[in-house]
Formats: sequence, C-alpha cells, structure tokens
Amino acid sequence: MPNTIDQNTDIEKEIAELALSPIEQLRQRWRTLFRAEPPPAFGPDLLRRTIAQRVQEQHYGGLSTTAQKGLDQIIKTMASAPGGRIELPRRIKPGAVLVRTWKDKSHRVTVLDDCFAFEGRTYVSLSEIAREITGTRWSGPKFFGLRAKSPMSAANSVSPDGEVPRRRGRPPSSCSNLFNPEMEVSHGL
Repeated sequence: MPNTIDQNTDIEKEIAELALSPIEQLRQRWRTLFRAEPPPAFGPDLLRRTIAQRVQEQHYGGLSTTAQKGLDQIIKTMASAPGGRIELPRRIKPGAVLVRTWKDKSHRVTVLDDCFAFEGRTYVSLSEIAREITGTRWSGPKFFGLRAKSPMSAANSVSPDGEVPRRRGRPPSSCSNLFNPEMEVSHGL
C-alpha cells in the first residue's frame, strides 16, 4: 500500500510544477485530465487552478452527493430567474434553541427532528409560533432571524444611534417633485 505522505508530496510537487508550466503544456495536461479541449477563453492562471483542483479531487475525492445536489439546485434556480436573488436555506440542527425577545419577554423555541417545541407544545412551523407570540401573521424564519431582512426594511431602518441610514443607489432625480415638494412643475401645455 502506498504511503499517504509520499502521495501528498507527489500532489504538492505536481501542483507546484503547474506554476512553471507554459500554456501549451497546461492545455495538454487539461486534455489528459478532462478528455476534452480546454476552453479557448481560459488563460494560464485559470487552467492552472482548474487542473490543480482536478488533481486534488482525484486524490482526495470530490464533492459529497449532498453538496453536489445543493449546487445543482442553485444552478437550476439561477437558470429559472437569472436576475433573482438566491437565498440559501439555513439548516438548523435538532437541539438548537432559538431565542427571540418580543415586548420585553424572552421566548425560547427548541428545534426538534421534524417540528419545534415552544412552551410545552409542538408546532410544525416557526410561523405558527411567531403568530402565537405576536398575535399577527409573521414569517417565522424572519421573526426568529433566520432570513435576511428585505432590502426595503433595511433601507427604512434606524441605526442604534438614532440616525436614518443614507439611501443607497442613485440619488433622487432633480426632476421629481416627490423629493422636493416646493419645486414647481410645469408641463409646458
């Protein structure tokens, strides 16, 4: 059985040699590893990085099935909504305790295998618990801080020192009277 330390040294040596290899040699190595032509747009740096990744993957193993499925799902989501924002789901392990203070009272929710425990009862969703606590409809994950705030709520929030943060993006148009109520608008009619 080969020595693991020797194998690691061989891989490190091969990756170090990539740094000194001319582009034609990198393209040939690509053809050997991938059994395909290298993309014409790939320069030496990207060829080196991709070849090094493949060499390590062959020795140490590739992505787990779970990780590959997650990446495939992200790709599918991006293809269906190219301009959309991808929000990865957070995985909360059973036994975790979510704490949320609402109206000066601290509320603790324990994550179970397939539900949530709150005040001696089990609930299927965090939204049910948020509704129980607040008396109104809430997104449970958002209520317990598991989802990012929407851009609008962040833009309308107040910082701890009481200042309203500056609006990001393009400044209000000087042609609009929405931001300057004293400005007179003439339509030229």
